[in-house]
Amino acid sequence: MAYWLVKSEPHDWSWDDQLGVDTEPWTGVKNYQAQANMRKMAEGDEVFFYHSGKDREIVGICTVATGPYDDPDDEKGKFCLVDLKAERPLSSPVSLADVKADERLHHLALVRQSRLSVMPIDADSWALICAKGGR
Repeated sequence: MAYWLVKSEPHDWSWDDQLGVDTEPWTGVKNYQAQANMRKMAEGDEVFFYHSGKDREIVGICTVATGPYDDPDDEKGKFCLVDLKAERPLSSPVSLADVKADERLHHLALVRQSRLSVMPIDADSWALICAKGGR
């Protein structure tokens, strides 16, 4: 199993929106590196759901319900989608400031590549963030 983080603007698609559906295709990702990360996702992988924009915090955990498949709206076949299923909220959201304040997390793309919308999270960092979030 691998661990990931996906970002969404809450006014476009929020954690509450994700909770309101069984599964949802993760759409709108056009960045090459983010797409490459999505292509590495597999069914059962765990994913942090991060509110970007003003909130800037990890609010919940999803699983990859369906691994990468071709985006049906992409006529050139360059982009993929994955389906995500909400699993559980964090008891306490973990803010970007909290992540940046912890030296053990400075290597994460969340800190180093602030605009990347889909990124891997190593197992030690996953456990640390889960602990910060009350999981």
